[in-house]
Amino acid sequence: MEIEMPKAYEPKEVEKKWYAYWLQKGYFTPKIDPQKKPFVIIMPPPNITGELHLGHALTAALEDIMIRWHRMKGDPTLWLPGADHAGIATQVVVERLLQKEGTDRHKLGRVEFQKRAWEWANKTHRRIIEQHQRLGASCDWTRETFTLDEKPSRAVRTVFVRLYDKGLIYRGERIINWCPRCATALSDLEVDHQDVPGSLWYIRYPFAEGDGYVTVATTRPETMLGDTAVAVNPNDERFKGMVGRKVVLPLMKRPIPIVGDDIVSLEFGTGAVKVTPGHDPVDFEIAQRHKLPIINILNSNASMNENAGPYAGLDRFAARDAVVKDLEMEGALVKIEPYSHSIGHCQRCRTIVEPIASRQWFVKMEPLAAPAIKAVNDGQIKIIPSRFTKIYLNWMENIRDWCISRQLWWGHRIPVWYCRDCEELTVSIEDPKVCRHCGSSKIEQDPDVLDTWFSSALWPHSTLGWPDKTEDFRYYYPTAVMETAYDILFFWVARMIMMGLEDTGNVPFSTVYLHGLIRDEKGEKMSKTRGNVLNPLDLMDKFGTDAMRFALLTGTSAGNDSKVSTDKMEAGRNFANKLWNATRFVISSMESAPPFGEMQWDKLALEDRWILSRLSRTVSGVSSALEDFQFEEAQRLIYDFLWGEFCDWYIELAKIRLRSEKEKKLMPLTILSYVLETSLRLLHPFMPFVTEELWQNLKRAISENWESGDSIMVAPYPEADKEAVDSEAEHVMAAIIEIVRSIRNARAEYKVPQSQWVDARVYANKLTEAITPYKAAIETLARAKPVTIQRTRGETEIKNALVMVLSEGEVVIPMESMVDVEAEKQRIAKEIQQNRAEIGRLESHLYDRLFLTKAPPAIVNKQRERLAVVKDKLVRLEQELARIQT
Repeated sequence: MEIEMPKAYEPKEVEKKWYAYWLQKGYFTPKIDPQKKPFVIIMPPPNITGELHLGHALTAALEDIMIRWHRMKGDPTLWLPGADHAGIATQVVVERLLQKEGTDRHKLGRVEFQKRAWEWANKTHRRIIEQHQRLGASCDWTRETFTLDEKPSRAVRTVFVRLYDKGLIYRGERIINWCPRCATALSDLEVDHQDVPGSLWYIRYPFAEGDGYVTVATTRPETMLGDTAVAVNPNDERFKGMVGRKVVLPLMKRPIPIVGDDIVSLEFGTGAVKVTPGHDPVDFEIAQRHKLPIINILNSNASMNENAGPYAGLDRFAARDAVVKDLEMEGALVKIEPYSHSIGHCQRCRTIVEPIASRQWFVKMEPLAAPAIKAVNDGQIKIIPSRFTKIYLNWMENIRDWCISRQLWWGHRIPVWYCRDCEELTVSIEDPKVCRHCGSSKIEQDPDVLDTWFSSALWPHSTLGWPDKTEDFRYYYPTAVMETAYDILFFWVARMIMMGLEDTGNVPFSTVYLHGLIRDEKGEKMSKTRGNVLNPLDLMDKFGTDAMRFALLTGTSAGNDSKVSTDKMEAGRNFANKLWNATRFVISSMESAPPFGEMQWDKLALEDRWILSRLSRTVSGVSSALEDFQFEEAQRLIYDFLWGEFCDWYIELAKIRLRSEKEKKLMPLTILSYVLETSLRLLHPFMPFVTEELWQNLKRAISENWESGDSIMVAPYPEADKEAVDSEAEHVMAAIIEIVRSIRNARAEYKVPQSQWVDARVYANKLTEAITPYKAAIETLARAKPVTIQRTRGETEIKNALVMVLSEGEVVIPMESMVDVEAEKQRIAKEIQQNRAEIGRLESHLYDRLFLTKAPPAIVNKQRERLAVVKDKLVRLEQELARIQT
C-alpha cells in the first residue's frame, strides 16, 4: 500500500487524534482477570488550586511509562486518577476571589461559601483532567475520583469513627501552629521554618519580696503578658535557692513562681526563661509538669485579647513595640542583642504562625507508626532511592501526635455532634438525628473540618471502594507502586502506609518511588517571583508533548532534583523529527517486504546481523532498567540505539544497498521495517503520540498478513532475542564505524569541503577480510576515494600523511592537500598525553587492593583488557610522532 506521510511532524493534531482514539477504544480501562496479578498505580491527586505545573508533568510522565509498559506486557493495568480538594489552599484561593469582589466568607455564610468553593473546584477539576489528557496520561477515567466524592467521604468518616472508638483519636488542649491569615490550626508538616534576623530582649523580673531580680531573655517580648512562671535548671548554681520564690511580672504586676525544670538550657540567655504555656510548646510541657495555669493572649487574627490587659486590640507586632517601649520606661529592659532564629511560616500563605494552646482533635500516632516501621524494615515496602528509608524510619520513630482539625469551611467536616443537654459527644458515620446518650435532638456538629492529608492518607484504598469489599478493592489492592515527589514522604506516603495497614491489614503498595524536584537550567527553584516558571501547556504547544516528556526525563534519577531547559526541549523535538524522517524513508522505500515471520537468516548481511544484535541488547538493557526503576537510563538506551546506530549507520548503509536491485532483495527492507517497528514499541511508553502515529503508518505499509493489532499501546512490548546476539558482527561493524568516523573527523578537523574526496588507506590487521567487502560503503559514507584496505603497512615509510591510530588498526590519509604538519604533531602529542593519563587511571585501579577484592571479576578483566588496548595505542602514537618529526 502506498503511504504518503507529511514532510514534517505536527504534534498537536496527532496528539488530539490518538488520545481520542485510545479513549474511544477503552484501552485505559482494565478488565479483572483472576489468573493474572494486576499492576496498579493510584495517581497522587493534584490540588484543585489551578493548573498543573512541571512537577505534575514529571509525575504523569513517570507513571505513564510504568503503566504503558505493563499494559504492553499483558498485565491487567490500572492507573486510577483523581484530584484533591486541598482544604487550606483552595479556601485561600476562593477567599482571594471574594476579596476582589469586595466581600468575604463571613458575609456570605458557610453554605454560600461552599457553593462558591464547589464552583471553583468543578472548573479547575475539569481543567486538570484536560491537562492530564494533553500529557498523554493513559488513566482509567471511568474510575476518576475526587476526595470530596461520596465514597471517599464515607471512608473518611468510617476511619474517624473507628479510630475514635479505639481511643486513637482524641480531643485535647495542646500547643498547635496557628495561622492568623488562614485562621486555622496547622500540622507541624504544614509549617516551613526559616532563619530570620531578630533580637533577644533581656527583661528584669523583680522578686516579690523586693530584694533583687531575675533576668530572662526572650525573642518574643509581647508573649510575656501571658507568663505564668519563670523556669531555671535546678542544677544551675546561679539560681541556687531561688526555686519556689516568686517574682512580679513586669507591666502586668502579676506574681508568678520560679520553677526548676531540667529542660531549661544552661547556655541560652541568662539561664532563666519566661514560661508562657499558652504560646510555646516547651513552656506548655513545663506547665503540665508544674501544674501552672495557661493564659492565651491572642485572638484568632493574632491581635491581643482581653488577657493582654492594656494592650488588648493591638496587632501582635504593634503590641511587641508597645511592650518593649513600656518595659524601657519602667526600667525593666536590661538590653537588646541581635539574634538570628528560626520562625515558622504557613506553607500556603507564608504568614508567620503563632504557637497557641488550643482545644483540637488529634490522632495518636505511635500505635499507628509501629506497624508502618515494621513493614519497611521487613521489606514489605521498598523505598527508592534507599537513602530515604533511613529518613522515613527516623521520622516515624520520633513521630508526634497529629493535629487533624482545621478551622475551615472547605473539606470533610468532623463527624462529631455535641449535645446541648447532656454535653456528651455523638461520633457517627451517618448524620445522627438525636444524641446517642440522652436522645435529645439539640445536637450541633463540630464546625471544624479535617486536615486535607487525613483523606489523602486513605487514597489507595478509599478510591477502590473501601470500606466496602468491592470487586475493585479485592482485586486491585494492595497497589504496586506509589510514585511521588520526595518532599511529601512524611505528609502523605508515611500516612498512607500507616492508614493502609490500620484499615485493611495490608500495606497499600510494595514500592515507593520518589522523584526529585524540577529546577531551572541554573539549578534554581522555579517560582513566579524569579520569573523562571515554565508552563507545561506552553511547552507542549511549542515543542510537542512527547518532546516535553523526553526533556523532563533527561538527566533525572530517583530522589535527585533535575534541571530543565529549552535546550532539552529542543533535543526532544529533534528526536521526534529524526524518527519521523527515518520512518518516512523506510515507508517510501517499501515496494514490498517479506512478512516479519519470514526472516531469512542465511541471507543476512553483516550490518543486518549487527543491527539485530544491537536491537536485542538494547531491548534487554531497557527491560532491565525499567525493572530497576531507572527510567532515564532506559530512555537513554533507546535514544542512543535509534539515533546513534539505527538512523546514523544502519539506514545509511541500507540506502547504499537499496540502490542495487540485487542487494534490495537481500533483506534490507525487511530488517528496516522489523527494527523500526520493534523500536517504536520499545519507545512507546516514553513518547506515546509520535510512536503511535509512526506505527500506524508503518502498519499500513507492511504486508497485510502481519498480525499487528489496532494500536501500538496494546501491542506486545519487545522481548530480547538471545539468538540474534552476534558479537562478531558487532565487533566488525564497530571497526567499520570507527574507520568512517576517523575519516570524517579528519575532514572536519582540516575543514575539507564536502565536494572534495580524500584518499584513505586502511590497515585493518586481522579484520581486513571482514572489512574489505565494505570498501564501497566506507567510500560513500566517509567521502573518501579511493579507499585501499590492507592488513598492515609493514615497514613502508609514510611522509606527509595524517595517521589515525584506531583500536585495532590505522587509517592513513595523505596530507598533500589537507593538512598542516605542525598542527598534526600537536594533535598526536595531545593524544599521547590523553592515553598516558588513561593508563595512569587504569593502573591506579588495577594496583588498588580494595578495587581488586571488591569489584566483580568481569569488571577487573575488562579494565585489564582496556589497559592493554590503550598501551598498544600509545606505542603506535609515539611511533607515529617520531616518524613525523624525522
